[in-house]
Order: sequence, then C-alpha cells, then structure tokens
Amino acid sequence: MLTNDSNLTSHATHDSAPVIEIRDLHKSYGDLDVLKGVSMIAGRGKVVSLIGSSGSGKSTLLRCANLLEDSQSGEILFEGEPITWKGAGLARRPSDRKQIMRIRTNLSMVFQQFNLWAHMTVLENVMEAPVTVLGRDKAEVETSARAYLNKVGIGDKCDVYPAQMSGGQQQRAAIARALCMEPKALLFDEPTSALDPELEQEVVKVIKSLATEGRTMMIVTHDMRMAADISDHVVFLHQGLIEEQGPPADLFGAPKSKRLQQFLSATVPA
Repeated sequence: MLTNDSNLTSHATHDSAPVIEIRDLHKSYGDLDVLKGVSMIAGRGKVVSLIGSSGSGKSTLLRCANLLEDSQSGEILFEGEPITWKGAGLARRPSDRKQIMRIRTNLSMVFQQFNLWAHMTVLENVMEAPVTVLGRDKAEVETSARAYLNKVGIGDKCDVYPAQMSGGQQQRAAIARALCMEPKALLFDEPTSALDPELEQEVVKVIKSLATEGRTMMIVTHDMRMAADISDHVVFLHQGLIEEQGPPADLFGAPKSKRLQQFLSATVPA
C-alpha cells in the first residue's frame, strides 16, 4: 500500500484529519446541476451513509469523492491533503496525475454491479490490483487474498469463476477485492440493490462486520435498516443538496425535514 511516503511532503497528513473531506462541491453534466454545494466529512474509523431518492446526487457524490468524476468547483481533501486542479467550470480537471493515482489506491470502491473479471478465478480477481497496481509481492498478496475471502465467508470459492457463483457471493468477492488493497476507506455504491432479499442479507452481514472493526466507510444505500444499524453519521440528499444530516438516531428517530419524513415513510418498513 502506498502511504505516508515522500509524495505527501507539500501537504502533511495528520491522524486527526478526516479521511475524506468535501467542501462546497458542485457537479454538473452540461446544463444539469447534480450537486449544488455539498459539504461533508468521513472521519477516521467512521461509517457515513448517504441516503436519498433516485437522482438526489448521492452516487455522484461518492464518485466525486473517489475522483471517478470531475467536479466543477469546491474542494476535496484526502487526509487533509487537497486535490490540486487546473482549469475552471466544466473544463476543471485534476492537475497532478500521480496524486490522483496515489489517492485512488487508498480509496477502494465496491459497485452495485460486481465488476469481476469473468476470465479470472475469484482468487485471481482479488489479487489482481495489489499485484499489478501496487506492485506487491505475489505470494504475500495471495496469503492476504485468501484471508479476506475467508473473512467474507467464501474462502472455499478461491478457484471458482464468477459465473459459477451467486450474486451475493460475487459481491462478497468484490468486497474482498476492495479489502485486499488495504485502503484507508471503503466506498460502497448501492452494494445490495442488485440482489434478491436473501442474498442481500449475506452482503449486509459482511458490511456490518466491517463497521464493527472501525473501518472508514462511505455507503450509498437504499437499505434504511442497515444505515440505521451501522452508521455513525447519515446524510440525506435531496435535489443535489444536503437536506438533513446527523446521527442515525436523530434522522431516523426524529427527522426534522418534511422531505426526509416523506422519504422515510415511503422507504422504511412499518
């Protein structure tokens, strides 16, 4: 894992700094404003859940945090280190490619679709990025990969190909792949929405176990019960803005915003 090296000289990191901090972020697709000035943090060892209706901007916010999308204005900081930009508005781009690559290796993303390589076994899928991107020793990575596959409950599937597994097993393999990068934060984009309820619970169980370990996580989810159970902080987005945020007990137990009340009445089972 690439951490705390000489590349961090101009912006020293501190244990007290949030792993991810977003300040007044704006993101547009042409004339469509998706994020209209969002500010939030993911503190070290904290779980932040992003909730909201379809089109509210929550997945876009997650992709901007992981630098998969370019924002038009605002700041993104990783462990206190700001992303450097060039250009402005729709022409704004990160100016330091090495910085982006280094930060991305410390932010592992788990997508709604599993994105496993069909021609590789599960073990090979989990090992691929640490070996090819980080340049880690193959034998060392294999040991870690097997341990993480055991951790998510599919250690017996190392030599199986993705097509031979259920959706829940594939998503757990994707989580093991993310963990094998030894990231500073895990980012989940609707990790259970493509699964039927029984398989969904397999994945929820894994995510809950990771939360108990004190891992930094940002989770876009439609599962309000999971968000209530594992989150330290919940952010409710509506039309590209944060409508309400705070501890889950407050948002789910005593929501102040009328829009959040309407959202929860439609999404939380009685």
